[in-house]
Amino acid sequence: MLALRHVQSRALGFARRSATKQVALASTAVDTDGSQSQSSGEPVTPQKKQSRGIRTRRPRISLQHPREWNRPLAFGVLPAFDEALKVIKEDSIALKDEVKALEGAIAREKETPQPDQHELRVLENKLRILEVQSEINFPQVRWKCANGMADMSKAVDRHLLEQRWRKDGALDLLMERLHQMKVVPDVLPDIHPSLDLRVNFPKVKSKTRLQATVSKAVYEHVEPGVFLLPEQTVEPPKIYTTVFHPEERLYTLLMIDPDFPDETNQTFQTYLHWLQPNIPLSSVSPSPVPNLNTHTAYIPPHPQRGTTYHRYTILLLPQHSRLSVHMIAKDKRAGFDVRAFMEKHGLDRNVGGGAHMWREVWSEGVPAVYRDILKTAEPKFGRMPKADRYGDFRGKRRYV
Repeated sequence: MLALRHVQSRALGFARRSATKQVALASTAVDTDGSQSQSSGEPVTPQKKQSRGIRTRRPRISLQHPREWNRPLAFGVLPAFDEALKVIKEDSIALKDEVKALEGAIAREKETPQPDQHELRVLENKLRILEVQSEINFPQVRWKCANGMADMSKAVDRHLLEQRWRKDGALDLLMERLHQMKVVPDVLPDIHPSLDLRVNFPKVKSKTRLQATVSKAVYEHVEPGVFLLPEQTVEPPKIYTTVFHPEERLYTLLMIDPDFPDETNQTFQTYLHWLQPNIPLSSVSPSPVPNLNTHTAYIPPHPQRGTTYHRYTILLLPQHSRLSVHMIAKDKRAGFDVRAFMEKHGLDRNVGGGAHMWREVWSEGVPAVYRDILKTAEPKFGRMPKADRYGDFRGKRRYV
């Protein structure tokens, strides 16, 4: 019996080796025929390999490519999960009933001859809290906000985005750079941002020792405090904002350079690069913000040769009412006083607003700004010569 099994295994191995040899001979014959057809002069059409695009694991999700939330578990797979969704839905229904009752109380208070403003503010604040609490626990709401599909007309979506901006590091990084680079207190004694202000400039395509090439079509996000090239900032940046209040409010945009040389007093002064008052913003405002160069026109950064890095700062300051601000000419931009301007027009830094900053040093693109835009000769600075403490004794005989 054992001998029979041994013979069968040997026969099976021999059959497999024979089949392998036949396949190898067939492939060799095909190759020989192909080579003969090529040598005979007949045209052979090369077969191109069909390349398949690599599919990403996660599909693109945004407002332009929206997707719907799907349950991670089907009904009945995990009863605890089904019960949790049921409890969340019941709680949401109860809170929405409270919202309707509170809206009625606010409407009745407004209809009174002399409504209590303090009571109205308390009721409206409670209403905003209930609107958020009634939907914040739904997994589909949090999923949409986390994947760029937030509806900024809803209180709960605004709340989730604001919490992410304040707690996930974006605001911390901004405040860290503003204090590290001494923008606070050199520009303002303190800053309390209440909206997310982002700046985009053209991307550098190639850079050599003497020249940099900038892509005018591709813009990239500028992290607060980084170094940019003057070639990147020739055109005004694209300003993106994420505002967390639903009503429309007015803001004033300032772009300044607190490191502009003051030759007369041998110190530094503030240079105004950009000014645009009365910018209407709300949670549903378009982004990037349009029509920002209709007042005091944008002048590109032009760090002077021989100076250290310049801290270019953009401020978005909230207004209490519409402002009437005179345009500032190009030759009047130096010596701009930010604090006096804010005090004159009633701009309070403690109310909120937005801020951003980056740094630049001189490069080969700065002379073009002086020549084409400022129409003045480019200044050149250098370090102050060190005092020679032994100059009076040089050339004199020491021991007589």
